[in-house]
Amino acid sequence: MNNKLIQKFAERFSVDQTKVVEILKATAFKQKAGSAPVTDEQMMALLIVADQYGLNPFTREIYAFPDKQNGIVPVVGVDGWSRIINQHPDFDGMEFRPSDNIVEIAGAKPCPEWMECLMYRKDRAHPTAIREYLDEVYREPFTGTKDGRSYTVPGPWQTHTKRFLRHKTMIQAARLVFGFVGIYDQDEAERILEGQSEVVASGTELAPYPSGEPSQEAQRKTRQLIARAEKAGAWQAALDYAAEHFSGLDLAYVTHEITKARKARQAGDPRPAQADPPVLPGKEAPAEAKEALRGEPVEA
Repeated sequence: MNNKLIQKFAERFSVDQTKVVEILKATAFKQKAGSAPVTDEQMMALLIVADQYGLNPFTREIYAFPDKQNGIVPVVGVDGWSRIINQHPDFDGMEFRPSDNIVEIAGAKPCPEWMECLMYRKDRAHPTAIREYLDEVYREPFTGTKDGRSYTVPGPWQTHTKRFLRHKTMIQAARLVFGFVGIYDQDEAERILEGQSEVVASGTELAPYPSGEPSQEAQRKTRQLIARAEKAGAWQAALDYAAEHFSGLDLAYVTHEITKARKARQAGDPRPAQADPPVLPGKEAPAEAKEALRGEPVEA
């Protein structure tokens, strides 16, 4: 392994050098249950990409899915994309222009037919305009069967349609304007892996959630959000918080669990509410969710 690169990350993020690889193998990769362990080669591939773009894998600005060829699909969250755009020395601002034509897709919120991003470079006289159409990037909700019954789990394209169209447009503009290559958003990564997947035989039970198990962080925060929402009656605020802080598989899981808990409560489920764990740090929450979920003084 490249010890110099490992040492560089250890020093940059103040992490024990002997534990860098161990920590990132456990936290920076999303895998299905029972998958083969992450290899040193896959780990180094992620560190090389993270180093190239100056991204922090410990805070999940970049993470990876192992692919079918024992390589990786590097995934950058929208915050990571925003940072590498804003840190580029030639970046000179951007603006968004939505279509006046509002369209509706079943299960999703009304959304502009397309979104355009104008991205400016200091070394060019004119901005580059990139337009993305909803019907070309929209993703259907996650579906499957369990115990002989079909289910549907709304994803971010259903709960925050306009926001995700804006994210897609920004990312595509950044690629063309600054030449960012070899990195993807989670939606793209999942589509890539689906393209590598084998066809599921008819009648085979699908996994409850796509692409493996949700992260431990998503499971922990889901319990906290449900407990606060039950106490304050702030179910929509909990869903808004989830959409702000999770994406892809984790968002599907959190949304599904919050929705299931809300339906159970509305149906008069006699089970007692969950224990009330410490609320999520208030500084992380959107203003509406922070107010609705406050309940008691939050931990710093």
